Amino acid sequence: MTKLKLAMIADDKPVKVTVELPASLHRELVKYAEILGRETGQPSANPSRLIAPMLERFIATDRGFAKARKQGA
Repeated sequence: MTKLKLAMIADDKPVKVTVELPASLHRELVKYAEILGRETGQPSANPSRLIAPMLERFIATDRGFAKARKQGA
């Protein structure tokens, strides 16, 4: 089994945000969604649904951000 940084996607009420992505990044999101679906036994998620959990994970593991946040920056 592949060790992905994301687990199953939570079903929350979203806030709509429009964002433009490079085509290469979109292809990677599509591939990630396919692999995540295989790993979790779920159908492939819509690639756009991966963006929020990926950003949450990134922010949660960014030590520089955590340090600055503690300092009140």
